Amino acid sequence: MNKKLLFRILLVLGIFSGQVATAQIIDDSTEVVYSPKTTLQLFEQDVLNGRYVETRIDTSIQNTHNERFWFQDSAYYQHLGNIGTASQPLLFRMPNKIGVRLGRHAFDRYAYNPRNINYYDTRSPYSHLYYVQGGRGEQVFEAIYARNITPNWNIGAAYQIISAEKQLATSPQENGLISGRGAKIFSHYTSKDKKYDLFANFTLFRHEQVEQGGVRRPEEEGLRDNLFLYENGTINLQQATTQEKRSTYHLLHMYKLAQENLKVYHQFDLGFQEDDFTDDGIPLLINTATNDTSVYFYPRALYSTRLTRDQSKYRELENIVGFTGRTKISSYKVYAKLRNSKLTYKAAQTIRPNADSIAATLTQSRSYNQVFVGGELSGFYKKAEVVLNGEVQVPSDYRVKALARLGGAYGSIERVLQSPSLTETFILSNHFDWDNEDRFNNSVYDRLEVGYASKFGERQFLRVTGHFNNIKRYFYFDEQFTPQQEDRQRLFGAELQHHIRFGSIHFENFIAYTNTSDADKIRVPEWLLDSKLYFEGSLFKKALYGQFGVQAYLPSSYYGDGYMPVTQHFYIQNELKTAGYPVLDVFLTADIKTLNIFLKMSHINSELWEPGYLETPYYPGMRRSFVFGIKWMFFD
Repeated sequence: MNKKLLFRILLVLGIFSGQVATAQIIDDSTEVVYSPKTTLQLFEQDVLNGRYVETRIDTSIQNTHNERFWFQDSAYYQHLGNIGTASQPLLFRMPNKIGVRLGRHAFDRYAYNPRNINYYDTRSPYSHLYYVQGGRGEQVFEAIYARNITPNWNIGAAYQIISAEKQLATSPQENGLISGRGAKIFSHYTSKDKKYDLFANFTLFRHEQVEQGGVRRPEEEGLRDNLFLYENGTINLQQATTQEKRSTYHLLHMYKLAQENLKVYHQFDLGFQEDDFTDDGIPLLINTATNDTSVYFYPRALYSTRLTRDQSKYRELENIVGFTGRTKISSYKVYAKLRNSKLTYKAAQTIRPNADSIAATLTQSRSYNQVFVGGELSGFYKKAEVVLNGEVQVPSDYRVKALARLGGAYGSIERVLQSPSLTETFILSNHFDWDNEDRFNNSVYDRLEVGYASKFGERQFLRVTGHFNNIKRYFYFDEQFTPQQEDRQRLFGAELQHHIRFGSIHFENFIAYTNTSDADKIRVPEWLLDSKLYFEGSLFKKALYGQFGVQAYLPSSYYGDGYMPVTQHFYIQNELKTAGYPVLDVFLTADIKTLNIFLKMSHINSELWEPGYLETPYYPGMRRSFVFGIKWMFFD
């Protein structure tokens, strides 16, 4: 466990608890005025679309114990066996961005999204402390503070920490695996006449991952247990790290020309992403007979067999100007967008292949300027709604979508024509060097989706969806870790979400089925099951309100993608099949006024019938661990 980090967090907790205790003593004889009812939040897109909806902050204990809900994206992800590690969505997703883009998303779920930040409207200062500590070194921490300067102007800030310790090849000297820091500063202002709104934020993200390259592959058949030696295991990389730095300036402001019927708006985004991959001990295989050496784990070493110093710097500037409006039965939006991007690669070259001294730094840069136009048109009446939206990057990419909804039923059809990302287009590295500028064609994604969601009385909720996807010229990374295109991939599937309650007993299920028999380059489990059975109500002779239960997570066996840290991309592999393995958690959550707390024994079935399981090929999942967490909210 990172003792210094834990001490700093506990110190902050102590300071905040002291302040709250003082406030409680002072106000002991008075009525509590401020609460979650007086602390509201809103999102900029709702205001832009004419739905100025302020909602109460989330104070529920639902899913607080679940690791998926500790980060910015709560979807199902494949990762490298521990929190904070490189990850990709486990289930298939349609692409949502067209035009030039970097194409490195391994750490997206841990960073604040500047376009989806919740702003506040508070009658009193609001703050919360969120802290999770696992018995094997997992740590998540977030502190938020927000207050209104005037009734029309709110400011706030947040700070986030994610850290984890190694589970493989540990040593007494240094066991840090993940060290992540994030911050955001945000503000919302609305004029007294309610005609002008401004949303602004600055986000920062610093994330370091020690790259172990997974467990060294067993040399002989039947040695599967060697994958689960953990502390005594042999790993592929000994001195490799990835560092990612992001910073983004975001501004959205709008003015009502004719109330909600007509608004003009401008959005500004300036973002930077820097990725540094370093390896000071490139693994080598030595042929004792010939005394020749060859690179292990990486496909090759182009500029040095001793060390790697790769860097990519991406800058993106985007301006959007548009009009939007809303009536009782319709809404519209039309805009123009200008995106300016630049990507620069740097790779170190040594004097000799086996030397330590850097002789030169190779550099390659490319710049892009792209224009987009887009819009949205919707009509709605009672329980019916029709939405059409689209965007075109002149003259290459586009995306269009049509959606119709009637009550709880909906259907949508979508098409995306997308060019390759910059990482797929070209790269400069000690281990890779490709230029596909004239080689690849744009991909075409078509998706048809239908669904239905409804409550059945007070005891049941059901949501079911079905989808069919047809992809032409699908981009993927092959077994040699290089980008390729497959002419056609077709997959279809369905998802079922069901919640039923019998008094105080709740049973929740999520089931996803995906058929990839005609999509051999898209690797997802055929079945995914996530079930939770729990009691909710008063616990310990009505001393507190909470939940007590068990949760089971089970993906079916499949050839999961491997991970290459140099490119930060997952790639298809056919060597190792991740077995279908259930992970069982027992949890207790409680709501004590403004304090939410949970206790969890994760993976209670560890080593009961299998020595372990793989999250990603050659990356074992976490063993049994006791985890606790708190969320403490202050309203004065």
